Amino acid sequence: MLKRNSIKIGGRLVRPGERATLDLPIAKLYTHTEMNLPVHVVHGKKDGPVLFVSAAIHGDEINGVEIVRRLLKLKLLKNLKGTLIAIPIVNVFGFIHRIRYLPDRRDLNRSFPGSHSGSLASHLARLFMDEIVAKCTHGIDLHSGSNHRTNLPQIRATLDDPEVERLAIAFGAPVIINARLRDNSLREAVIEKGIPMLLFEGGESLRFNEHPITIGLKGIVSVMRELGMIPQKKQKKNIQPVIAKGTNWVRANKSGIVHSAVPLGSVVKKNQLMAYIIDPIGDIEEKLLAPFEGIVIGCLNLPLVHKGDALFHLATAESRQDLEEISDMILTE
Repeated sequence: MLKRNSIKIGGRLVRPGERATLDLPIAKLYTHTEMNLPVHVVHGKKDGPVLFVSAAIHGDEINGVEIVRRLLKLKLLKNLKGTLIAIPIVNVFGFIHRIRYLPDRRDLNRSFPGSHSGSLASHLARLFMDEIVAKCTHGIDLHSGSNHRTNLPQIRATLDDPEVERLAIAFGAPVIINARLRDNSLREAVIEKGIPMLLFEGGESLRFNEHPITIGLKGIVSVMRELGMIPQKKQKKNIQPVIAKGTNWVRANKSGIVHSAVPLGSVVKKNQLMAYIIDPIGDIEEKLLAPFEGIVIGCLNLPLVHKGDALFHLATAESRQDLEEISDMILTE
């Protein structure tokens, strides 16, 4: 039997059966402090897929950081086939400062595939592509809601790729969205390399939300089982995820203070009351009605809104029964 090769990241060799934590230099801050990209590599003794799991591309989306931390503590990784490359904090600068962006307000997830010239975001994107993506066969990127919004646990993926669809279903999130590729996003850059990738959304920024953290961790483990990286396990069959036909935001029809009438994960009928929008004095009260039937996969937590602000993110499906089965599972957990 041929001996498995070591994997080389950032000039460091990690041998079969080894685990290593690496610091990939990004740039120095103006304090002369080095800013590094932290990477943990679990290089199994046996051949298999090479999966990257990344979090905090947006520095304030911290649920993924906790998911990666818990993933690396699992005893299952002792018998790993293939390689796990975990990057718990991609946007180190944003994470330290509790903000979404990089120093010049660049969105890292609109800066891929990056280059060795240009902005700091471009440098970091290029480093990630060269040292992480180029070594991998599959990827999972972890996100949360932003700007006072919270998301129902969901997978966003390109379902016209059968391998992506297989892994999206295996992940086991309540909702799968056949989401278009965003220009210059990590997902676009990875897919263009021919590498199947999932994007997981769940919870809100700057908070640890236990429900999406649990689903995210279980989902990654399920994908690793599907890929044959860890042993299969007999378990009860989960409810089939809803594959959304489409999604749209329901926006405020006036400025004021929002009193929501529907929780995250609930199914609404067309013209159902979703919220009241009231002025601070209480003289004017406007009803916000659902424009179509769907399940609430995202909502604004901040009750102070201007006309046109996005309040509820609705996803549609083939049948109401599909929506209600998922909603019942979510709201009773």
